[in-house]
Amino acid sequence: MNIDSHELRQVAQAAAPRVDLYAGIHKALRALMADTLLALGRADDEDTLELAQATQRVLQLLDFCRSHLRHENEFVHRAMEARAPGSSSQIAHEHAEHEQEIAALAEHATALLNCDATARAAGTLALYRALALFIAHNFEHMHVEETAHNAVLWARYTDAELVEIHNALVASIPPEEMMFTLRWLVPYMNPAERAAMMADMRAHAPAPAFAAAIDVVRPHLGEREWTRLAASLGLDA
Repeated sequence: MNIDSHELRQVAQAAAPRVDLYAGIHKALRALMADTLLALGRADDEDTLELAQATQRVLQLLDFCRSHLRHENEFVHRAMEARAPGSSSQIAHEHAEHEQEIAALAEHATALLNCDATARAAGTLALYRALALFIAHNFEHMHVEETAHNAVLWARYTDAELVEIHNALVASIPPEEMMFTLRWLVPYMNPAERAAMMADMRAHAPAPAFAAAIDVVRPHLGEREWTRLAASLGLDA
């Protein structure tokens, strides 16, 4: 990966915040991953319905991860390679490994639903441990993207250009996936990020889409969080 130490220092020493293509979606991923792992860990493997719900959440997480990889490959990596050839190679290789891990985890989760009742406890624990390792690897992976990849992007793209990349990526996401993303994205942002995100959406999205997003997000905010967001957007609390 062709990234020098000077570029990495620029990330740490940036005087003003730069447009960060990773910050928000990675908060969503970390929240979703942690919540899914905790749900699997506490699932009653003797309860068929509860185990089915837990494994469905694992499969939903894996689908989201697969889609996220595709978005980064098609938009972020393409931008990096256009101005810094080779700069995304290490992470692109890890993306390919993640695809294989996702397929293996999905197969494991599906098999767990169909296994004999006597094997469920051992199968659930094995899936839990495998998912925990996958998440641990992803946390390290995301840190590299947020530091090394941002160093490349910030050295070679203006904020206006980064906004164009972000907007093109967002425009490619189907509505159902976008609502799922917002459910995990907005509640786990800090108040300033949350207000800016929703204000931007209101400015550019159709009114029904914005209303639907508020309906998705509101149940997952605390009373104080919602009051503050509503005030920033001029909505009734």
